[in-house]
Amino acid sequence: MGMTGVEQARPRVAPFAVPEQRAGSASPSQRSRGEHTHSEPPAPRVPVVRTSVRGQVLDALRAALLSGELVPGEVYSAPVLGERFGVSATPVREAMQLLAREGAVEVVPNRGFRVAERSARELAELAEVRALIEVPVVLRLARAVPVSRWASLRPAAEETVAAAACGDVARYAEVDRAFHRAVLGLAGNEELVRVADDLRRRVVWSACDLAVDAGHHVLLLDALEAQDASALQTVLNAHFHTP
Repeated sequence: MGMTGVEQARPRVAPFAVPEQRAGSASPSQRSRGEHTHSEPPAPRVPVVRTSVRGQVLDALRAALLSGELVPGEVYSAPVLGERFGVSATPVREAMQLLAREGAVEVVPNRGFRVAERSARELAELAEVRALIEVPVVLRLARAVPVSRWASLRPAAEETVAAAACGDVARYAEVDRAFHRAVLGLAGNEELVRVADDLRRRVVWSACDLAVDAGHHVLLLDALEAQDASALQTVLNAHFHTP
């Protein structure tokens, strides 16, 4: 199915192994009570970070969708994708269900999941909804947020420019969402940020000019710092493709 790019883009999810306990070493229960042998120092109190296999698979699938490795209109089964990722079908199926709720794929009973094909009209409608949510907020922030605050968003905007220059679509999608979260986060409305972020996950970046889109981020900050209302409106119209 041409998924070699996915395997290269994301490391295979390896099974977890439990290390064997050597004879004479302290048991986990003893160590939990602070006991240790004379041959080794006490174990440091370091929090254990558990990695979600489903989360890793979800990230890999999203990257595959953005790069075109998962082809629009094609049907993919969870067991086959699981073999390619080196995991069982369960985390793949769970990740695909999440993508289905986002509209990226659709469930095909007894077969698997079909990658969504979005028409020009659907993309235009998505852009309109995003504009209805984000543009009024940014215009309000332009009047309420101190000019000095916008400078802190420059690194996030520059990240999008760098990702666009490399042509890394998956990376661009990630840093673009980070930039918009940072802007909208100044409104102090977490629900707003969550809804806007979910909508941006549905953007089809293959249909966009990444360099132009990233340039809008820089121009947006220029207008906000200059308190130029006319330039700000022009940039927002271009960024969200509104007349």
